Amino acid sequence: MIFLQPQASSRSLGFQAYEAIRDAIITLQLKPGQSVMEVELAELLQISRTPVREAMQMLIAEQLVQVLPQRTKIVSRISEIKVKESAFVRLSLEQSAFQLVARQWSSGDARFQKADKELSALLQQQMEAAEQHHVQQFLTLDELFHRNILQLAGNDTLLEVVYHMRGYLNRFRYLAMNDFASTKAAVQEHIELLQALKAGDEAAIATMLKQHLGKLESEIPILKQKYPDYFHN
Repeated sequence: MIFLQPQASSRSLGFQAYEAIRDAIITLQLKPGQSVMEVELAELLQISRTPVREAMQMLIAEQLVQVLPQRTKIVSRISEIKVKESAFVRLSLEQSAFQLVARQWSSGDARFQKADKELSALLQQQMEAAEQHHVQQFLTLDELFHRNILQLAGNDTLLEVVYHMRGYLNRFRYLAMNDFASTKAAVQEHIELLQALKAGDEAAIATMLKQHLGKLESEIPILKQKYPDYFHN
């Protein structure tokens, strides 16, 4: 497998390993139910086992890796309940934050002018990724779009909470985007969401976010039937 190459970073090697393995789990390079061995991951990452062990502890805490009897570790199967809970919490947090940003948005403010340019650039990149059906790249850009808006709310705790819960949810979203080829529709939703932010339309934002993040009810049963080994409830 050609993945798990930690990038040069000021962060610890353990955290870099965590992010690399986490991305592989989210994008199903490491599949639900698959056994994961620290020695093999260390070889792929070309690092010692100590940072991999640190990474595994973080992934276990995030419920992306599960420890079985005799200390065997596997990639956790997808829990329908956990996906729904994560989506509910993320929707609640993002709706409040996005509406706050909408209330503050001012086209004459340099901070929002810069944000408008950055978000518009991300939308253009999303369109290109959608055209190429590059789901992994699209999901990364999708998260950047949401994160950039959340940063405008000025709440670091919110950013941290959303980051740690998006891993579990995004694994399901990656599977859904791949299967339902829904990336182009998601781009259009983002375009409309940005327009609502700039217009200060809080009601529209609430409606759009519920539609944007709330498609799970129809997607879960279809994907559970198609990939029964990926789910455990």
